[in-house]
Amino acid sequence: MALHVNDLSFSYKSNDVLKGISFQAAEGSLLCVLGRNGAGKSTLFRCILGLLKGWRGEIIIDGADAGTLSPIQLAEKISYIPQNHSTAFSYSVLDMVLMGTTARLKRFENPGKRERKIAEEALDMVNIQHLRDRNFQGISGGEQQLVLIARALAQRTRVIIMDEPCSNLDYGNQIKVMKAVKDLAKQGYLMIQSTHNPEHVFLFADEVMVILDGIIEAMGPADEILSAELLREIYGIHVNLHEIKERHLKFCIPDQREVSYVEAL
Repeated sequence: MALHVNDLSFSYKSNDVLKGISFQAAEGSLLCVLGRNGAGKSTLFRCILGLLKGWRGEIIIDGADAGTLSPIQLAEKISYIPQNHSTAFSYSVLDMVLMGTTARLKRFENPGKRERKIAEEALDMVNIQHLRDRNFQGISGGEQQLVLIARALAQRTRVIIMDEPCSNLDYGNQIKVMKAVKDLAKQGYLMIQSTHNPEHVFLFADEVMVILDGIIEAMGPADEILSAELLREIYGIHVNLHEIKERHLKFCIPDQREVSYVEAL
């Protein structure tokens, strides 16, 4: 088991944000986390990543108690890709990915040939080797997101958490990023991401977790648990779910399963 969270709670002063969250997620899967803004998704991630202190409960990452790990030890087990990333300096794509290798270097040690090879392999894994010498600031948003995924891979962890990796991307880049994420799950990584797009969940997720007001409202395969009523509860809008039949027009991505789609009323 790659990640085991048991009875996790967290409060900002008197505001209870997480209320007894418990779930398990295994390597080789993509877990999508759905929930409206303020439901507790980012707080959950920040607790798991050790960015927040004072949480109560248990977080086990790759067999180790996260509460006993130092930041360096945590960085050897779990990677994080934030929602937005900007840099004031003109780093190349390769340099950005090399930054992921520093988590395993000693203080004041610079990346060497071994780390450069790791970075090159990470670029290959997400098929962006052709961007290696480009300026990170000069490539598209979708390409930047793939670079950040490569940087997480260079960190050499088996668990990767992403905070809305497709926000602010056009539709084509969203699909490219989601296909890359799904491919990594198939290669044995545990990929966990938050999203506001049910379509991504139906198309790509192995499991979905729905968080409402700090608790897990539902968790399991999207086709089994995402109903029109639950989506209405999450987003506050009336929706219909249409099952797609063989003889009807259907939405699909090559190598992905056929899915239901959501129609807003």
